[in-house]
Amino acid sequence: MASKLVRHSHLRALSSSISINNHICSPHFSNPNRAPLSFSYKLFSNASSSSSTGGFQRASSLKDLELAKFASIAETWWDSEGPFKPLHVMNPTRLAFIRSTLCRHFVDVGCGGGILSEPLARMGATVTGVDAVEKNIKIARIHADLDPVTSTIEYCCTTAEKLVEEDRKFDAVIALELPEGTHEWSSFLTPEELVLILQRANITVREMAGFVYNPLTGRWSLSDDISVNFIAFGTKNCQ
Repeated sequence: MASKLVRHSHLRALSSSISINNHICSPHFSNPNRAPLSFSYKLFSNASSSSSTGGFQRASSLKDLELAKFASIAETWWDSEGPFKPLHVMNPTRLAFIRSTLCRHFVDVGCGGGILSEPLARMGATVTGVDAVEKNIKIARIHADLDPVTSTIEYCCTTAEKLVEEDRKFDAVIALELPEGTHEWSSFLTPEELVLILQRANITVREMAGFVYNPLTGRWSLSDDISVNFIAFGTKNCQ
């Protein structure tokens, strides 16, 4: 499993507006009545082009090669023993971190097949899941419709940039890791780089924790070691 956050992730398109790990856009994403939460964990690079915007770089969150990789394994999202098994195993631990700072209205950027969106909905959140791969969205919708609780999730085949353009507002933005072999090491971020990116986007990191895997028990747990896998939470500063 890749070890550090990615340099151009799904959320770079959101960073100046709200939250996590990524590039800088116009400040439209946050809910004006509530400081938005931001979660980031091993965000992945999808940037293929950029243009200067307001003194910052605005990058596309799409990369054709990565889209093709995920499209090729889209049918296996809900196979708990398939390529996405690490995500299924990790879910309880990362949800424990998210639950401690949970608010009501989430957008899951790069939602894939909905592995994280569904438990968030069951915890009481209003969830919008977005992904640039149409096959992922179709699979997510089919699986969510099996349960009346998760069938309320709004799944959209779109990008973070489009949501900004549409002036969509959320209390929290989440973008988490994806399977081994789908991203390049050169794109990963260190915790220090992530903090600097968020600061430039007017977001303050409130908590950061490491993820540690125990091969004997097959379980993940939170730790103080952020040298390899880590998860962060931040809030947009009031302006």
